[in-house]
Amino acid sequence: MKYFLTGATGFVGGRLARQLVKAGHQVVAVVRNPAKAEDLAEPGIAVHQGDVTDKESMRAPMTGVDGVFHVAAWYKVGVKDKRAAEATNVQGTRNVLELMRELGIPKGVYTSTLGVFSDTRGRLVDETYRYTGPYLSEYERTKAAAHYEVAEPMMAAGLPLVIVLPGLIYGPGDTSAVRRTLLQYLQGKLPMMPRESAYCWAHVDDVARGHMLAMEKGRPGESYIIAGPRHTFIEGMELAERITGLPAPRMRAAPGMMKAMAAVMGVVEKVAPVQEAYASESLRAIAGVTYLGDNAKARRELGYNPRSLQEGLAETLEHEMRLLGMKQ
Repeated sequence: MKYFLTGATGFVGGRLARQLVKAGHQVVAVVRNPAKAEDLAEPGIAVHQGDVTDKESMRAPMTGVDGVFHVAAWYKVGVKDKRAAEATNVQGTRNVLELMRELGIPKGVYTSTLGVFSDTRGRLVDETYRYTGPYLSEYERTKAAAHYEVAEPMMAAGLPLVIVLPGLIYGPGDTSAVRRTLLQYLQGKLPMMPRESAYCWAHVDDVARGHMLAMEKGRPGESYIIAGPRHTFIEGMELAERITGLPAPRMRAAPGMMKAMAAVMGVVEKVAPVQEAYASESLRAIAGVTYLGDNAKARRELGYNPRSLQEGLAETLEHEMRLLGMKQ
């Protein structure tokens, strides 16, 4: 099969591209800057210059493929300039899905996120759950708009699309805030751990595999949560401590404290530069929040079976420790 892929230079998209090729498929990847996609230049991956915000730049490479994976997204929390969020997450998704419809592509998989449910307040929700805002970040808001205002209406109108919703994604090769947090922990620079915050932790290879399963077995018009096992942030760091022997922070910040800090930083950032990790938006997004989704439907219908956090985190931490020169 021949698949069109956006987001191939990203964390999930890159793993997905390689898994597809390993499975014997051809991949057509559009990237904004081909010079930054040199690691994709391997047999089975054809790289084309294009951008999801420029619909026509994708028309030729998408023509004639058997399926579309739309993985690309703007994923930043705590940055001051958020203008690219709407253009990439909402209009970019509209561009990809409209082209898929116009070109008669038989099936597509769109990467949404558990973030469209925002803070589930301790509840493990499924695909029928609906949250209407307000959202904790611009990332959540724009991904929700793409999910509910673009993808779902087009599916209802007959577009043969499957939506997948990952949760927290980790693993070797990450460049997100998740990796920065793990590096801070390994270097003894993580100041504190938020109480009550909880996530569904999935290794990047399992998330990429979930995309392939959605293309192979997912029912068009359906959504599937492909998140991993649920653990609080503190449980994750305590597990890291058992794996590495390095102490996790002893300070545990209550949600009220985090929200108060967010309010203060909201004032400070109006008059002075603030690091992303300490921006009001970043602090709100970890102040005792839970992003919890039940993957039972994906297990049942797709055969999705993510690894344990013990297994995945051990591999990830060992990888990062080698890069830091802490382990041979």
